[in-house]
Amino acid sequence: MAESEDQEEIVDYYAILNVRREANENEIKAAYRRMCMLYHPDKHRDPAKKKIAEELFSKIQKAYEVLSIPESRGIYDIYGQKGLNAGWEVIERQRTPAEIREEYERLKREREERRLQELTNPAGSISVEVDATDLFDTYDEDFDRGPLPSIEVRSMTISQSIEAPLTTMDTLTLRGSVNIKNGNGSGTVSVSARRVLSHRAWGSITFEAGEGPKLTFRAFANVTQRSYCSGGIALGSHENGLSAGANGMLARQLDRHTVGYITYQGGLQSAMNTTVIRETETSRAALTVHLSFSNSFLMASYTRKIEKNTKLKATVKTGTFGSLIAYGCERQISDHSHLAATVRIGIPDGVCLKIKLTRANQVYNFPITLSEDIQPAAIFYGTLVPVVVFWVVKALVVNPFLKMEKDRESEAKREKFTKQMAEKKREAENSIRLMQETCERIVEYESSRHGLVIVNAWYGHLVTMEESSNEAHRRPTKVIDVTVPVQCQVKDSRLFLTESSKSNLSGFYDPCPEEEKMLRVRYLFREAIHEVTVGDEEPVKIPKQSHKIQAS
Repeated sequence: MAESEDQEEIVDYYAILNVRREANENEIKAAYRRMCMLYHPDKHRDPAKKKIAEELFSKIQKAYEVLSIPESRGIYDIYGQKGLNAGWEVIERQRTPAEIREEYERLKREREERRLQELTNPAGSISVEVDATDLFDTYDEDFDRGPLPSIEVRSMTISQSIEAPLTTMDTLTLRGSVNIKNGNGSGTVSVSARRVLSHRAWGSITFEAGEGPKLTFRAFANVTQRSYCSGGIALGSHENGLSAGANGMLARQLDRHTVGYITYQGGLQSAMNTTVIRETETSRAALTVHLSFSNSFLMASYTRKIEKNTKLKATVKTGTFGSLIAYGCERQISDHSHLAATVRIGIPDGVCLKIKLTRANQVYNFPITLSEDIQPAAIFYGTLVPVVVFWVVKALVVNPFLKMEKDRESEAKREKFTKQMAEKKREAENSIRLMQETCERIVEYESSRHGLVIVNAWYGHLVTMEESSNEAHRRPTKVIDVTVPVQCQVKDSRLFLTESSKSNLSGFYDPCPEEEKMLRVRYLFREAIHEVTVGDEEPVKIPKQSHKIQAS
């Protein structure tokens, strides 16, 4: 539904009638009567022209029906064509703009609730831990390694969540995960209900089963304009009896780019965590101090954006159970996909290569243990191989695929524009056919009183502005002749064209979508040749503000 709305053609009813957006009721009626003289089917006896007139006149009627009724005009002025297509029931007349806006917002909320009922917002992750230490670690001579290195899968974890919006305020979330390690499996399933209490706070309750039932209550609230807090209480049951825990977090915006967090966790494994994050458009730095009885550590990380789609990352961590250094790179490989590779070197963990692929809301993790000790060969190959593989795959697979997709989209876009342009061109040519007789009468009348006669008018992408008597033979291909429709807009030796895009005027169409367009009019007034050139959305008032040129 949203896609169809985005692709819906924009209709400018003011331009169709060639009136100002501030036009009053009398001006709209006068413009409509003028269009009736050109396009009313009863004005044409030729069956072919009558059929064309019926098609074109329906658009004129639609524009007049919208702009002549204050209620529908108010909706159109505020929300455009989408507002008119929003599913309005028949409404009473004499509604104020505030009442119109309120009614529209009510219908919009109803449509939003229906849309929410159709959403599930699935998200998930898959993590596969691989043991590849046989590639680099050395073993005793008595240990039989076999002809090829042994690469094993240590564990696998799969998790998935699905959201079910009940109302605009309430959301139900179902989560599940399965973990397999060393031949043993375990799993958990949980259901969570979240309610938005106000624009400043929400609360949730979660029930989890799998490793003993567990009930969690959480809440979030904005404390001030620059700070917020969250907290939760968890109650669980296991083999040794009941357990309880609590946690809380306070965040504060320290300056434009810096945020500080303080987190406390109480229970069997109580801990306190302080984190400061500074983030700009090109970099992100974080410093974390974690204190607990079982594991305390200090960690610093830095991320730098070196290209539009590429980031370099580095992390240093030291604590009770050892230290590590990690470095890696993350790159956006498509509109919705990111690929990251990180090498972790630590004591006592050894060397590990972590590959992470993020595709929309799905995350795929592949931690590969290369060595249980710090081996130079494991570090070298763990750094070099992902880079080489990435560029080879990018050159041989990704780039050809993206080029094929881009070519396909460009071709579809060209076909769309070509089809639309052909239809608009046909409609403009039919409109000009109906204008011919009226144009001749206006030219004859204006000539007899030395009034305003359009010599020629061009509309489109005017790539050259030099004057020449052979201009018509060398005009750009993205320019169309609009002499007849411009002449038909002349009344009492005056020409006015609205400030909207001229492509919506009768007899016009857009010859060059997504390119800059202009209108050039050369005309005869009081036996002198004049010329004016204006932008696509600039108003035209002739004979005022024109430039006189010598007749050729």
